[in-house]
Amino acid sequence: MSARYDLPETDDFTRPYWDAAAEGRLLLRRCADCGRAHHYPREFCPFCWAGEERVAWESASGRATLYTWSVIHRNDLPPFGTRVPYTAAVVDLAEGPRMMTEVVECAPADLRIGMRLELAFREAAEGVWVAVFRPDTP
Repeated sequence: MSARYDLPETDDFTRPYWDAAAEGRLLLRRCADCGRAHHYPREFCPFCWAGEERVAWESASGRATLYTWSVIHRNDLPPFGTRVPYTAAVVDLAEGPRMMTEVVECAPADLRIGMRLELAFREAAEGVWVAVFRPDTP
Protein backbone atom coordinates (compact mmCIF):
# COMPACT_ATOMS: atom_id res chain seq x y z
CA MET A 1 0.00 0.00 0.00
CA SER A 2 1.48 3.35 -1.02
CA ALA A 3 1.57 6.36 1.30
CA ARG A 4 -0.84 9.23 0.70
CA TYR A 5 1.26 12.38 0.92
CA ASP A 6 -1.74 14.65 0.38
CA LEU A 7 -3.80 13.42 3.33
CA PRO A 8 -3.70 14.97 6.79
CA GLU A 9 -2.87 13.11 9.95
CA THR A 10 -5.81 13.67 12.24
CA ASP A 11 -5.31 13.67 15.99
CA ASP A 12 -7.45 14.76 18.96
CA PHE A 13 -6.36 18.40 18.56
CA THR A 14 -7.01 18.72 14.79
CA ARG A 15 -10.17 16.59 14.70
CA PRO A 16 -12.50 19.65 15.02
CA TYR A 17 -10.73 21.21 12.01
CA TRP A 18 -11.19 18.15 9.79
CA ASP A 19 -14.74 17.49 11.01
CA ALA A 20 -15.68 21.09 10.12
CA ALA A 21 -14.05 20.73 6.69
CA ALA A 22 -16.20 17.65 6.03
CA GLU A 23 -19.22 19.90 6.80
CA GLY A 24 -17.98 22.63 4.41
CA ARG A 25 -16.57 24.99 7.05
CA LEU A 26 -13.03 26.33 7.45
CA LEU A 27 -11.90 26.77 11.05
CA LEU A 28 -9.22 29.17 12.25
CA ARG A 29 -7.70 29.64 15.68
CA ARG A 30 -7.96 33.06 17.39
CA CYS A 31 -6.02 34.23 20.42
CA ALA A 32 -7.96 35.90 23.23
CA ASP A 33 -4.82 37.75 24.38
CA CYS A 34 -3.61 39.47 21.18
CA GLY A 35 -6.80 39.03 19.12
CA ARG A 36 -5.02 37.63 16.06
CA ALA A 37 -6.23 34.64 14.04
CA HIS A 38 -3.89 32.05 12.58
CA HIS A 39 -3.91 29.16 10.17
CA TYR A 40 -2.70 26.30 10.23
CA PRO A 41 -4.12 25.19 13.59
CA ARG A 42 -1.70 25.26 16.50
CA GLU A 43 -2.29 24.70 20.19
CA PHE A 44 -0.67 28.06 21.04
CA CYS A 45 -0.67 31.55 19.55
CA PRO A 46 2.29 31.93 17.15
CA PHE A 47 2.24 35.71 17.65
CA CYS A 48 2.22 36.22 21.43
CA TRP A 49 2.78 32.59 22.55
CA ALA A 50 -0.41 32.44 24.61
CA GLY A 51 -1.21 28.88 25.64
CA GLU A 52 -3.96 26.57 24.47
CA GLU A 53 -6.41 27.82 27.10
CA ARG A 54 -6.32 31.30 25.44
CA VAL A 55 -6.72 30.16 21.81
CA ALA A 56 -10.10 29.03 20.45
CA TRP A 57 -11.61 27.73 17.22
CA GLU A 58 -13.75 30.03 15.06
CA SER A 59 -15.35 29.72 11.63
CA ALA A 60 -13.76 31.65 8.79
CA SER A 61 -15.93 33.75 6.50
CA GLY A 62 -14.72 31.93 3.39
CA ARG A 63 -13.54 35.15 1.75
CA ALA A 64 -9.95 35.58 0.56
CA THR A 65 -7.76 37.40 -1.94
CA LEU A 66 -5.09 35.84 -4.09
CA TYR A 67 -1.57 36.67 -2.89
CA THR A 68 0.44 34.50 -5.31
CA TRP A 69 0.21 31.27 -7.30
CA SER A 70 2.09 28.77 -9.40
CA VAL A 71 0.68 26.41 -11.99
CA ILE A 72 2.18 22.98 -11.35
CA HIS A 73 2.74 21.03 -14.56
CA ARG A 74 4.86 18.23 -13.13
CA ASN A 75 4.85 16.60 -9.71
CA ASP A 76 6.21 13.09 -9.34
CA LEU A 77 4.89 12.54 -5.82
CA PRO A 78 1.82 10.33 -5.71
CA PRO A 79 -1.00 11.18 -6.12
CA PHE A 80 -0.20 14.68 -7.44
CA GLY A 81 1.08 13.38 -10.78
CA THR A 82 -2.45 12.37 -11.74
CA ARG A 83 -3.76 15.89 -10.93
CA VAL A 84 -1.43 18.04 -13.05
CA PRO A 85 -1.77 20.74 -14.05
CA TYR A 86 -3.11 22.36 -10.88
CA THR A 87 -2.78 25.80 -9.34
CA ALA A 88 -0.98 25.93 -6.00
CA ALA A 89 -1.66 29.25 -4.31
CA VAL A 90 -1.24 31.41 -1.25
CA VAL A 91 -4.30 33.43 -0.24
CA ASP A 92 -4.93 36.11 2.34
CA LEU A 93 -7.99 35.17 4.35
CA ALA A 94 -10.39 38.01 5.27
CA GLU A 95 -9.64 37.30 8.94
CA GLY A 96 -5.92 38.01 8.41
CA PRO A 97 -4.03 34.72 8.11
CA ARG A 98 -2.22 33.74 4.95
CA MET A 99 -2.96 30.18 3.79
CA MET A 100 -1.48 27.75 1.27
CA THR A 101 -4.20 26.18 -0.86
CA GLU A 102 -5.28 25.42 -4.40
CA VAL A 103 -7.30 27.59 -6.80
CA VAL A 104 -9.93 25.66 -8.73
CA GLU A 105 -12.48 26.49 -11.43
CA CYS A 106 -10.25 29.19 -12.93
CA ALA A 107 -7.98 29.19 -15.97
CA PRO A 108 -4.42 30.24 -15.08
CA ALA A 109 -4.61 33.13 -17.59
CA ASP A 110 -7.52 34.58 -15.58
CA LEU A 111 -5.66 34.68 -12.24
CA ARG A 112 -4.72 38.10 -10.88
CA ILE A 113 -2.97 39.10 -7.67
CA GLY A 114 -5.59 40.56 -5.35
CA MET A 115 -8.53 38.85 -7.05
CA ARG A 116 -11.39 37.95 -4.73
CA LEU A 117 -11.83 34.26 -3.96
CA GLU A 118 -14.41 32.19 -2.14
CA LEU A 119 -14.02 29.00 -0.16
CA ALA A 120 -14.83 25.61 -1.64
CA PHE A 121 -13.86 22.08 -0.65
CA ARG A 122 -12.36 19.14 -2.54
CA GLU A 123 -12.70 15.56 -1.32
CA ALA A 124 -9.11 14.28 -1.13
CA ALA A 125 -10.16 10.80 -0.02
CA GLU A 126 -13.33 9.26 1.26
CA GLY A 127 -14.53 11.51 4.07
CA VAL A 128 -11.46 13.79 3.96
CA TRP A 129 -12.17 17.28 2.63
CA VAL A 130 -9.59 20.00 2.04
CA ALA A 131 -10.16 23.72 1.64
CA VAL A 132 -9.61 25.15 -1.85
CA PHE A 133 -10.65 28.48 -3.35
CA ARG A 134 -12.38 29.56 -6.54
CA PRO A 135 -13.13 32.97 -8.04
CA ASP A 136 -15.73 34.86 -6.02
CA THR A 137 -19.08 35.19 -7.72
CA PRO A 138 -20.81 38.42 -6.59
